[in-house]
Amino acid sequence: MNIVRAKEILKQQFGYDSFRMNQKQAIETVLEKKDCVVLMPTGGGKSLCYQIPALMLDGLTVVISPLIALMKDQVEALRNNGVEAAFLNSTQTAAEQTEVFRAIRNAKLKLLYIAPERLLQTGDQFIDFLKSVKVSLFAIDEAHCISSWGHDFRPEYMQLAKLKIHFPDVPLIALTATADKLVRKDIIERLNIKNAALFASSFNRPNIFYTVEPKRNSFARLLEYLENRRDESGIVYCLSRSSAESLAKDLRDEGFDALPYHAGLDKETRDKHQELFLKDEVKIIVATIAFGMGIDKSNVRFVVHLDLPKNIESYYQETGRAGRDGLQSEALLFFSWGDVNKLKGFAEVENNQTQTEIMLKKLKLMGEFGDLKTCRRRFLLNYFSEELPEDCGNCDNCNTEFERFDGTIIAQKALSAVYRTGQRFGMSYLIGFLRGSQAKTIRDEHKNLKTYGVGADISKNNWFDYFKDLISQGFLAQTEGQYPTIVLTEKSEAVLRGNERVDLIKVTIKEDKKASLVSAISHPYLKDLFNDLKQVRTAFAKSENVPPYVVFSDATLVEMATYLPQTEVEMRKISGIGDLKMEKYGADFLREIKNYCRVNKLESRINLKIPKRERKSRTKRDEHGNNTYEISLDMFKSGLSIAGIAEMRGMAQSTIETHLVRFIPTGEVSLEDLVLYSKIEPIKNAIFRLNTGTAVAPVKEFLGDDYSYGEIRAVMAEFLR
Repeated sequence: MNIVRAKEILKQQFGYDSFRMNQKQAIETVLEKKDCVVLMPTGGGKSLCYQIPALMLDGLTVVISPLIALMKDQVEALRNNGVEAAFLNSTQTAAEQTEVFRAIRNAKLKLLYIAPERLLQTGDQFIDFLKSVKVSLFAIDEAHCISSWGHDFRPEYMQLAKLKIHFPDVPLIALTATADKLVRKDIIERLNIKNAALFASSFNRPNIFYTVEPKRNSFARLLEYLENRRDESGIVYCLSRSSAESLAKDLRDEGFDALPYHAGLDKETRDKHQELFLKDEVKIIVATIAFGMGIDKSNVRFVVHLDLPKNIESYYQETGRAGRDGLQSEALLFFSWGDVNKLKGFAEVENNQTQTEIMLKKLKLMGEFGDLKTCRRRFLLNYFSEELPEDCGNCDNCNTEFERFDGTIIAQKALSAVYRTGQRFGMSYLIGFLRGSQAKTIRDEHKNLKTYGVGADISKNNWFDYFKDLISQGFLAQTEGQYPTIVLTEKSEAVLRGNERVDLIKVTIKEDKKASLVSAISHPYLKDLFNDLKQVRTAFAKSENVPPYVVFSDATLVEMATYLPQTEVEMRKISGIGDLKMEKYGADFLREIKNYCRVNKLESRINLKIPKRERKSRTKRDEHGNNTYEISLDMFKSGLSIAGIAEMRGMAQSTIETHLVRFIPTGEVSLEDLVLYSKIEPIKNAIFRLNTGTAVAPVKEFLGDDYSYGEIRAVMAEFLR
């Protein structure tokens, strides 16, 4: 019965038709007065796991969060959904705080947001105050902050273990978006909730397209990237406050709407910049990666890292600020190994060698992600102990054809340099040695070796790529620690003796394609109507002095502009429209949609809004997986060409071909749909003749440029039938 009521609240208060991930299980656990830990990706809806029980339980839900900026944002959103909520923090006047205390005593509040310091300041005074009122639930947000092995340890979180001592019968829910196995164990032990249920949802953010580019001419490349995204909101992260300031100024000089945001700005300026960004009056915020902004803005379409984050957790959390509304978004990282070396100093933890080693290992893994030649999403999910059975099709590496060439001579030069210098030097030194550098750091005795300068014809950046490729293939190894050296392996000798060929990667990068909002749903939306609806939303947001996405998210507007609801009943079928929002805004948005349809002679398409298709076993994914393949299939079945789907989804045509090839063995797509009849037989003959199993590249090389990788994969897939 409880969960039925919870689902009613989900629809009436928040406008959603169904629970996602482990929301239902977490809510049921809390309503049974039991403790639990919830791991859910950024934007996955963690807050609903305690907000819905808060409305059902008799008493006050206390939410402990380290992000003051986010408190105000969440409270505004709750109030806009008709929920009585408030916060207590240092930004308020004494009179404002007194008013909040009065509301708590009079049982007028359902949710109270506070910082951990506030909960525990002045001894147990605030704890004693809470004992005098009815507390129904404690929610610990950003729970990873309690672990000294995590990426964002906050000592004040350690004191939260007192909660179970003072309130043993009050359920506690701990929530985080970033926690590996060690941190999860820490959360349970240090919060004193040893019997807590653990709900770990998929960390996959399928709507984010991950891209990494070399950090060469990064400013010029950034300008080119932003030029195609002038109407979209984004965050650009930098390493230092000064670089954030100067980059924001340089972007403004180039005509972009950008402001800085970092801890060095005075509070008034910081708040002003944040508010302008939240309200879409400024499109780009340039922030330091060391400063947690706590921005819960749902329509951030891109996150750019101009400098490298310290670890995968930070990268995942920061990129997770994009696409919280579920629409297609992007994460771009400019990478260099120089950044890895620069950050090693920040990884040192004074008087704690064990933790220093953990931080260095995390940094090294961040470097490996930047240098990756395989599916980036697989790497990220594997870091959080989650397996992705197949490549995602929605990152740069999955949209890049990696060709290999005979790099045996290059490999012999590299291995010889390692051998002749005694296996005691790092990559930068070896590259300088190979290129014949005259720098004083190169030892005089090494300049007399015959290997010195034999790689002068290869650029420094290419040498870095070749060394990392040789390491990944096991021909070389890199030691651990702050100053890693390059050493030979068991596989090195055969190469040095000329007994083994080494193939190295030659990369051809596909052109940059702007992400399309339409990729989040199965049918194209009307951009003109979407822009008209944004204007209606802006008018409401300004009159209520709230960010536009608090009125309706971009995802909700996209659905309106896709399905063209014509009545109140149809309008309520749009995700994100609950009772209160329908009452406040529904008529105005409905009027705008009907006017547009009348002028353009269009009718409702609400019949196209069907429940998501049940995932079949062929996807090898659970209910939380990426449905990008089925979206391509649905669009293809509706009559769109592969080129048209690629354009609308902001993907390469080869990616769409790969999606559709998956449905050949099931019979949902026929071979003739993807390959000209005249090409099928030559491809079959080449596959049989070369006998390379499932390898596509040799067949492509044999057949030449008249045949695509997609066509070859399609014929191979037909064999599976």
